[in-house]
Amino acid sequence: MSYRNITDLHTHTERSFDGHYPALVMCEQAAEKNIKTIAVTDHLEMYAYYRDSFDETARLSYADTLAAREVLSGKIEILTGAETGEAVYDKALSEEVLGQYDYDIVIGAIHNLPDKDDFYYMDFSGDMVFYPLLDEYFYWELEMAKWARFDTLAHLTYPLRYIIGNYHRQVDMGRYSEIIDEILLTLIKNKTALELNTAGFRQPIGVPSPDRDIISRYRALGGKLLTVGSDAHYTEHLGANIEDAYDIALGCGFESITVYRKREPYFIPIE
Repeated sequence: MSYRNITDLHTHTERSFDGHYPALVMCEQAAEKNIKTIAVTDHLEMYAYYRDSFDETARLSYADTLAAREVLSGKIEILTGAETGEAVYDKALSEEVLGQYDYDIVIGAIHNLPDKDDFYYMDFSGDMVFYPLLDEYFYWELEMAKWARFDTLAHLTYPLRYIIGNYHRQVDMGRYSEIIDEILLTLIKNKTALELNTAGFRQPIGVPSPDRDIISRYRALGGKLLTVGSDAHYTEHLGANIEDAYDIALGCGFESITVYRKREPYFIPIE
């Protein structure tokens, strides 16, 4: 790797419903790839927390991460974390859950709208009208930013992975420039980070989430806290395209990326 301080703060283990490998295996592989810092951030979907046993996911993922940290001490920095999905749909529960664990980093994310499927499962073919869904999605993204009980906002343009990437539909993102600015300014005001998620590089859409234009806009508005994550669910995706993300960050005026330890931000030089 051409960069020395590679961090991957968005990864999933077998404790996520879509994960595949134990935390120890993921962290061992990350160390072999010369990744300096990894965060284990398994899914905690708050709208279905007890119904789908995410309470058990939280307990097991946290324990697995601590065990991996002990085994691999001195080889890689391993951070405890969680990806809290749809937290603003039940703020009281979300805050209760986050108070139960001594996390290093909490990711805020939205994968589905209330009472609707994950965008991943939706069919955007034919004459399907998707703008009302995107209108509502960015409304909830803003609500997440305002809630601010998390550390970094994940994959801001998540639905585009599927609308554009999988179904090749054209999306006029100009209609969302105002609310995206409001989201970014709210993150800055609340001292919450923006995530540069690299999963899109290895998906049909071919660009990260958010893309370079939004990262550049975030920096122009005064944003300083930028985390980077691969969103890896397989060992082969650990650290994937992190260097491309660093290139984008540098090109947009960032001299460092951010890691979180005990929910506090630390700046790591991009070098």
